[in-house]
Amino acid sequence: MPVSREIAQLGQPVLREVAGRVADPGDPVLQRLIDDMQVTMEQAQGVGIAAPQVFEPLSLFIVAPRPSPRYPNAPRTAPTAMINPEIIWASDEMEKDWEGCLSIPGLRAPVSRHIRIRVRYLTRAGDLVEEEFEGFAARVFQHEYDHVRGVVFVDRVQDSRELVTEKEYARLMEQG
Repeated sequence: MPVSREIAQLGQPVLREVAGRVADPGDPVLQRLIDDMQVTMEQAQGVGIAAPQVFEPLSLFIVAPRPSPRYPNAPRTAPTAMINPEIIWASDEMEKDWEGCLSIPGLRAPVSRHIRIRVRYLTRAGDLVEEEFEGFAARVFQHEYDHVRGVVFVDRVQDSRELVTEKEYARLMEQG
């Protein structure tokens, strides 16, 4: 039965490590980890989660955009586990939008990300997939991809004066 795991908080060394590649997507231990990550992400109202965020330095994350109190305008897509992910192309066009992170609770900031990306990854069944993402799903993929490379969203904030608390972010969203 899947369990909710502790989420590593900023300052934990695992969040700054480059994650190792997964050797066997079919490994039952890895399959349990994916299930646990999904439960952890859902309980924390996240739209994605990377293995390093649950103290596992593996190149694995889940992308799961869906509306939530943290992201009320997110599109709804099925959670997808992505093993050994790569970005193989990114649009020149970038967009700056708000991000937060389960490992950095209480803070939000606008971050520039590519609007469209083409990616390659293994599914939990071991199938190689190549697909394009755009908009919010592309943003979530890039955010989680950063995690498996030891990068967190605050590293991408261009001006630290743009950092806001969750409470201030909610107020800003109310104002439109």
